[in-house]
This record gives sequence, structure tokens and C-alpha cells, in this order.
Amino acid sequence: MRGLHLGALLALVVTAPVLARPIGLDDLARLKTVGAPAIDPAGEWVAYTVGSVDVAKDRSETHIWMSRWDGTRSVQLTARRGESESTPRFSPDGLTIAFISSRADEKERDRLWLMSRDGGEARVSADLAGSVVDYAWSPDSKRIALIVADPDPAAASNAAAQGAVPQPPRPGDPETPGVQPEAKAEGAGASKDREERPKPIVIDRFHFKQDIDGYLGKQRQRLMLLDLATGTAHRMTSGDFDEHMPVFSPDGSRIAFVSNRDADPDRSFNFDLFTVAASARGAEPNKVTRFAGADNDPDTDSYPAWSPDGKQIAYLQGGPDELVYFGMRTLAVAPADGGPARLLTGRLDRNVSNPVWSADGKSIRLIVEDDGIQWLGRVPATGGAVTPVSNGRRVIETIVAGGKGRTAVQMTDPMRPSEIYALEGGNLRPLSRQNEAWLKDVTLAPVSETRAKSADGTEVGGFLTRAAGASGPQPALLRIHGGPTSQYDMRFMFEWQLFAANGYAVIASNPRGSTGRGLDYAKAIFAAWGSVDVPDVLAAVDDAVARGIADPARLGVGGWSYGGMLTNYVIASDTRFKAATSGASISNVLAGYGTDQYIREYELELGKPWETPETWMRVSYPFFQNQKIVTPTLFLVGQQDWNVPLIATEQMYQALKSRGVDTQMIIYPGEHHGLKRPSFVRDRLQRYLDWYAARLK
Repeated sequence: MRGLHLGALLALVVTAPVLARPIGLDDLARLKTVGAPAIDPAGEWVAYTVGSVDVAKDRSETHIWMSRWDGTRSVQLTARRGESESTPRFSPDGLTIAFISSRADEKERDRLWLMSRDGGEARVSADLAGSVVDYAWSPDSKRIALIVADPDPAAASNAAAQGAVPQPPRPGDPETPGVQPEAKAEGAGASKDREERPKPIVIDRFHFKQDIDGYLGKQRQRLMLLDLATGTAHRMTSGDFDEHMPVFSPDGSRIAFVSNRDADPDRSFNFDLFTVAASARGAEPNKVTRFAGADNDPDTDSYPAWSPDGKQIAYLQGGPDELVYFGMRTLAVAPADGGPARLLTGRLDRNVSNPVWSADGKSIRLIVEDDGIQWLGRVPATGGAVTPVSNGRRVIETIVAGGKGRTAVQMTDPMRPSEIYALEGGNLRPLSRQNEAWLKDVTLAPVSETRAKSADGTEVGGFLTRAAGASGPQPALLRIHGGPTSQYDMRFMFEWQLFAANGYAVIASNPRGSTGRGLDYAKAIFAAWGSVDVPDVLAAVDDAVARGIADPARLGVGGWSYGGMLTNYVIASDTRFKAATSGASISNVLAGYGTDQYIREYELELGKPWETPETWMRVSYPFFQNQKIVTPTLFLVGQQDWNVPLIATEQMYQALKSRGVDTQMIIYPGEHHGLKRPSFVRDRLQRYLDWYAARLK
């Protein structure tokens, strides 16, 4: 260095590349969320949504972008600050883009907006009393089928009808119940007070509450038809039922949709496929499917698909009701006029989704959920083996078709957040590049797949994430997914990367109860939560310890929803963990009956508590045997969570606190089961880091 001239030294400083940095909490606000792709009829552009975080306003926004098929240009179509748009779809004539947004609506209704492809301001398609939930263009671009939610008649007078939870009283607040304010004189003000008094909430439904929606009244989702020339809409069907997922037939004469029309839909998951004439008003729809279970359950977000000739409809047939969410989703094809359905993937023993017909009607492409991945496959319309269309250990999340026979997919892998890709042959070419610059700025930890043997010899798959170059035993975190009928797979996981950047080996396991391994693997914990899934996740930890990756003296565990529940089962079964985080969990399952949204699932899987008390007690052992728990545990929950309500977390916190176990409870005001406020999402991750660091490092 002594002989190096100053000029040369400056040149080195100027030209040295900027080194990538470890991922941090601030990157939450830099990460973009991409989804909802749609291809235009000419096959030249792909629209999609991009979600981002406004840190100053502490909110998330979603706007619509569009990229050319050749990848040469991307443009942002909507950009109103403080507003969001979703579900972009091109009109079949290619002149208009529609989307759903509550922008500029004082009643906070979601309305359907139309925007010209040539530019200009979007306009509301129709002023409807309720909120638009979903929609579908007619082939001639002159009509739009709408799913519209009834307005809540009590919303203006009683916020509780929408699920609002009363806030704790504030001392000295004259509006607080129980604190007598100064008497008001009779007159206009007093009359106004009487008009705004809340009304009683009348409950008479079996399934009477739902997270986010709150208490359920008589409001339904209706199928309506909007005439764009007149701006008027009318209801198409009769009956008092919820309707979902409208899709026009290729000739525009009929609309297919999904509905549960049992005598009491609250007591079953018996969704069926129906059709109705596009000219109908208050008609009785034609029932296409008759399987005693879920035909195209709307929760799958997988739409039925008409064959090109309009004679058949492809859809997902679920399992029987008695298997609740453990059943497999199989691709089925039924005559559009009704009749026996054919199961095309019945022997596959894997969940499938997103059927898309080929232009000639001879085959159907679909997404197959497999062990740790989701791959794109093709099956003959007459039946046969499902063959891969694209290869690779990754996750295909969505597939859409458009003009010129072009296909786009939404894809992610452990080193790339979701983006939109053009599918050409079996190859994927990037179309959106929303996270490209951010990825160049950070160093991500490699993710590897693992296999471990459970106590009974069952092979359990999973993933291991640790910083590049890490060696020797590290403090390690067992992270457990929710569901339980879901899986960890080859997708980008910000949480894993953050933990790895902070010096942890991250162990993620897919125990029995997970999907991706077939029906028997999934239903192994039917009415037996916290049974074989406990040794399964522990086997992944044992494997990491045996390989010299995890330090057995510095182990943590945690998860959210069922991941939090299984965390509770684990720490009630094994004392090796020095720290746990249990999010939105329940352990006294008896307390869930009638207080959360799972009444149908409970009675189908566990039975009625007074008829099968032994089953309910068996799955409640972390609460009733909490004396076995010694692990310091951080409990977290949304205050308005009606999926797994606050009471369930409070009970476990209180039990451990009563016994003097190191514990703390974090309640997020105004939040439901899935946290939405960006500052709370960040806070949760920071608390994870702090809790683990104080006890493992």
C-alpha cells in the first residue's frame, strides 16, 4: 500500500462495488407485493396489482400496474395516495380496464370502476347500495356480472354489527358508559342523540360470527347483472343465499356461479355449481353439480372454467363435509347442463387449483400442490396422467390465459418474492420487476430442503435457512405454519430471512396435518391435534442438532394461528425450548365453541362438547396440563380477532402467569386474525427478535 498513489486510491474508492447488506426490519417497507395478473385480449399487456407500505401514514396501499408482454415497458395505472385498487380485468374488446376500489366513497363501499385503455380518470360503473365483491365481463363487453354484498342496515347506528370491539373506558371521558356527563337540554341535540343510539344486535343464525365481518345478520352476496349502456343493474337469481365466482359462458348466454343452497347453509360446506341465463331476472338457477360436499369452495380462490365450446365446466371437487378442510381438492368436469361429473385427477392424491382450458378444448392446465412446491401441470380433458408444463422447485401461485394463446403465471421461490412471468414453452420470463432493485441491495440466506424421520418412522419434510457461511451450532428457531391444512413450501419468506440475518438457524417443518403429501398425511391429525404432529416437528429439530447446525441448549419455537396452537402443544410436551412465541392461538378448545367462527368445523370434526367431551379435552391438554410448561412464552393476538379470539390467548397467558412462568401478552388494538397495520407487523417481528435474543443469546 505504501507505493499506491492517492489518485489510484481514490479510483479504487469510486469504482468499488456497493456491497449488499443483511436484511433488516426496515426492509418490510421496501418489499413490494405483486399479484392478480390479467392478460389483455390482444396478448400485448399484462395488468397486475402492486402493494406497498406508506410508513408515514402507517398503512398499506395497492395500485394497478401494467407491463408489455415483450418486457420493454411497465407503467403504473393508478396512484391515488391513501386509496387502493384490486382485481384488475380487461374488457374482452380490450378498450377498458375494470377494478374494485372504495376510493371517494363516503360509505366506504367497494365499487366497480372503469378506466379507458387510452388514459383518463376512472369512473364508477354504477351506484349500488352494497359493496362489489367480485365481477366478470361478458364476452361482448356490454355487461358485467357482479357479486354485490347487501348493505348492513345496522351499520350506521351500531358499529358493533360490523365487528367493532368496545374500547376500555377512559377515566374522565364524558362519553364513557358509566360516567355520567352533564345533562343536555332537550331540543335538536337531544333528538339527534336519540337517533344515533345503538340498536340491539339480533342473532338467529347457526354460524353467527366471522373474523373481520363481525356478527352475521341476514345480509347476503347477490348475483347481479350490470348493463353498461344504461348503468342499471338487476338481481338475476331467486332465493336468500350467498353467491360467488361468476363466469360467463363463451357465447355470453349463461353465467356460472357457486353457491351453497342447502336448507341451512350455515351447517354445511355443500357448495355447488349453478348456471343462470344471462337475461334472467329473479330466476331459479340450474344446478350443475350434486356432490355432497364442496364443489368449488370459494375459499380456494379458484374459479370454475367453461370449455371453449361452452358444453362443459371444469371446477374443483372437494372432500366430503365430514373431512372438513382435510379432504383433497380434485379437478372435475361436468356437463354445463348438469349430469354426472368426471374426476380427472382423482388418483393424483394432491390438491389442485386454477383450471385453464387449452384453446382447442383438448386439455386443461392446472396448479398442483406437491411436497414443498406448487407446479404447473396439464391433464387431457378426457382424463389421464397429469404431466408437468414447467419444472423446478418453486411455487406457481396463479395461472392466467389471454390473447394470442399467451399464458402468464405468478411465481415465487425462496430467493425471490412473487412476481409475474410470461410462460413460454416450459420457461418463465420476468414481466414485473417490482423487487429487482431491492434484491440487489440485500444479502439473502440460502434455503435448503430437509428430510427427517419422526418417532414412528414417518418421513417429514421441511426447510432450513441459515446465513451464508454460517458454521457450527447456532441458536435455532423451530417455526410452525398455520392451517393446519397448509404447508411451508419453496416461496420467499421474509420472516426466515430476518431471523437468519440475526444469527439464527431457522427450522421449518411440514408435520402430519400439512398438505402436499396426500389425504392420509393431512388427515392424520383429524380430531387429534397435537398428537403425531408434535414428534414430527421435533424430528426436524433433532435432525438439525444431529447435523451440528442447531445448538441444543439454545432452541426457540413459535408460530401463528395453528402454528401458535402447535407451539403450545410442543412446549406442553417437551421442555427443551428456552423461548416460545405463540400467536393467535387457542389451547382450551372448549372455550372456542360459540366464541369463534369455527362452529361447523368443530361439530363435524370434534363433535358437540357435551356429547364427546373426551375428544375436546384431549385436544385441550396444553391448558388443562399447563403445569408441564416451563418455556418462557410470548403470547400475541389481535384485539378484534374472531377467528381465534382474544379470550383464548388471555386464558393461556393467565395460566402461565398464575404459575409464575416467564410470560408476556401483546394485544394489537383494532387488528383481526391477520395483522394489517404496517407498524404492528413490524412490531411483532421486533418482539420476536427481542424475546428470542434475551433467552437464546
